[in-house]
Amino acid sequence: SLIFSVVIVIAIAAIGFAAEKQTFTGVITDDMCKDGNHKEMHMGTDAKCVTECIKGMHGKYLLYDGKASYELSDQKTPEKFAAAKVTVTGTLDPATKIIKVDKITAAK
Repeated sequence: SLIFSVVIVIAIAAIGFAAEKQTFTGVITDDMCKDGNHKEMHMGTDAKCVTECIKGMHGKYLLYDGKASYELSDQKTPEKFAAAKVTVTGTLDPATKIIKVDKITAAK
């Protein structure tokens, strides 16, 4: 039927729209220093602070783009980019503010 066909087309369009990959550039930080400012933690370098918060306090890696922080679905790859500027390719879920990560590379 025509109605069924329209529903299928809309559903396929919604899936396609939701899965649109984007690139995000920012700094890898942790959920205790969401804005990338680690000075109040008094842990030394920013990279050390991020690493200590993740390992010692069971924190989560985030990407801070200068305005907002986004949790990253991949919690292993960001370790080597702690406190560094990166480009993340992935899909943002605006409801949860989680980026489903496809890849992380050092920003140019």
